[in-house]
Amino acid sequence: MCLPLPAEYVSLPAMHTNFIEELRWRGMLHDVTPGAEQLLTSRMVTGYIGFDPTADSLGVGNLVQIMTLLHFQQAGHKPIALVGGATGMVGDPSGKSQERNLLDESILQHNLNCQRAQLEKFLDFNCGENSAEIVNNYDWFKHIDFLGFIRDVGKYITVNYMLSKDSVKRRIDGSDGAEGMSFTEFTYQLIQGYDFYHLWKNHNVKLQMGGSDQWGNITTGTELIRKKAGGEDAFALTTPLIKKADGTKFGKTESGNIWLDPKRTSPYTFYQFWINAGDDDVKNYIRIFTLKTREEIEALEAEHTQDPGRRALQKALAEDITRRVHGEEALQTAIEASGILFGKGTIDTLRKFSDDDFESVFADVPQKKIEAALLETGVNIVDLLVAQTGYYASNGEVRRAMQGNGFSLNKEKLSDPARHITKDDLLNNRYLLLSKGKKDYLLVRVV
Repeated sequence: MCLPLPAEYVSLPAMHTNFIEELRWRGMLHDVTPGAEQLLTSRMVTGYIGFDPTADSLGVGNLVQIMTLLHFQQAGHKPIALVGGATGMVGDPSGKSQERNLLDESILQHNLNCQRAQLEKFLDFNCGENSAEIVNNYDWFKHIDFLGFIRDVGKYITVNYMLSKDSVKRRIDGSDGAEGMSFTEFTYQLIQGYDFYHLWKNHNVKLQMGGSDQWGNITTGTELIRKKAGGEDAFALTTPLIKKADGTKFGKTESGNIWLDPKRTSPYTFYQFWINAGDDDVKNYIRIFTLKTREEIEALEAEHTQDPGRRALQKALAEDITRRVHGEEALQTAIEASGILFGKGTIDTLRKFSDDDFESVFADVPQKKIEAALLETGVNIVDLLVAQTGYYASNGEVRRAMQGNGFSLNKEKLSDPARHITKDDLLNNRYLLLSKGKKDYLLVRVV
């Protein structure tokens, strides 16, 4: 039975979308407690999602939850991002087989500041009643002592209830390679449950959202609210965990995580992550990670079906999310960089590249190192190409290539075998890009 809605709720404008239905058609709804949809379609609701502060950047694995908050706000509701300064000191056992390292307060604060800047690219923090907020659970936990917590909070949740959670069961019975569970991690669900209680009591939060692996932690919060305060108006909603079509973990590559921070993952690598999505995956990704409408997506799918080689879905997805995370200029550089290895691009494109761009774009291109002293007075181009780098087998081969317009330096044709290369020719003061034809490259690094 759905309870009547309290009078203090702010009504939703009629123009706003149905949040639950929006998640449902996008494939972003896993589970939701009874009564939540009625609440969300009737009034403006404050809801929150927690984020792990153990790194100074969010990754693409966090994007499902970031997009959930974005859809929540666009449906007229008020989103809160809880960055877990306190819970980050404990460690969430959900989906993990080993206890993680704990961080000190100064590192956590640095991570919180960095993550906030990234969240501000998605959420509107200045739009009136449903402006987004960021809270840090350390702000309330730092005032709570251990004895007070077990007396005022712990007594409401039984050990039997805590042991029934799947995340706890797996760690204790040793399944999935688990190695047991410390008391520290065992208490995590109680701490997260108290977060929900605190926000329910002090910020009028009625809904906690998260990935499906968080269901147990979230419902511990609704149970605590019900038992400690008699609150029946707290609800839970989860999104499915995203996996690739081949079953591997989303957001991981051979080189590791894909981050939102350009210092950790260059915009080019970020763009390439999305552009290289498989056809089976991209149909899900474009629904989850963009704000494109159902009609826009269906039109792109039809275009993709007619000519899969043009990769219309992948390009639309990569452009949309790269623009949002890194901005228009970085997107255009990433697009231009993507064409470099296929014979496109100019020296002006190369001059836009950061060191990270060079390392990313030419990661799989053969590389050679030369001494910086060679360029102080200049090195003859033929000597560079033969003796110093071995890019050509002989002087004659170099001259024939130049006569036939088949050699380029930094994407510009070079036909004079008497030309000397100096430090003025360097890109970013350290690179020379040599190419035969359109696709045979050598990156020379000056050390």
